[in-house]
Amino acid sequence: MPKVLVLYHSTYGHVEAMAEAVAEGAREAGAEVAIRRVPETVPEAVARQSGYKLDQAAPLARVEELPDYDAIIVGAGTRYGRLPAQMADFLDRTGGLWAEGALNGKVGAVFTATATQHGGQETTLFSLITNLMHLGLVIVGLPYGFKGQMTLDAVSGGSPYGATTITAGDGSRTPSRNELDGARFQGRHVAQVAARLAA
Repeated sequence: MPKVLVLYHSTYGHVEAMAEAVAEGAREAGAEVAIRRVPETVPEAVARQSGYKLDQAAPLARVEELPDYDAIIVGAGTRYGRLPAQMADFLDRTGGLWAEGALNGKVGAVFTATATQHGGQETTLFSLITNLMHLGLVIVGLPYGFKGQMTLDAVSGGSPYGATTITAGDGSRTPSRNELDGARFQGRHVAQVAARLAA
């Protein structure tokens, strides 16, 4: 049974919802799953004034626990088409793991949220993937086996590089059923790949 970490940062709860769907999919594939969030670096007063979702259930992640997992699935919203500072700060503290090669050969995957369809979903996914590749992880995307990412019937996130959701500029749009299905599919797929690599 592979051990999977879903590691995320969520400002308004959209990525948190996607993280829960990713974890659900990984569990369906028989994985032991932990959900962790990276620490918020925005001062609490500013976060509250800006409407951040501060009541997230997931415990805070610790850099030193990353080698305990067979797969790490990282999710974060976009900041100008790249990963946000909170996730970058956490990943920047993995230098010791990089130097030891502690994550080499583990499975890595990513997911994100943006306000609009063209708000940097794929560039954000790639900015997350770049970090994981430097750490030696083997990248798994969201293959076209998930047919929902090809829908033209409705506005929907989804990319072969990872599951995504679209939030609207004011954050009013929650992840759709199709987007959550994509996240579950990716979680299952990552867990299955991790199990095959461990066999």
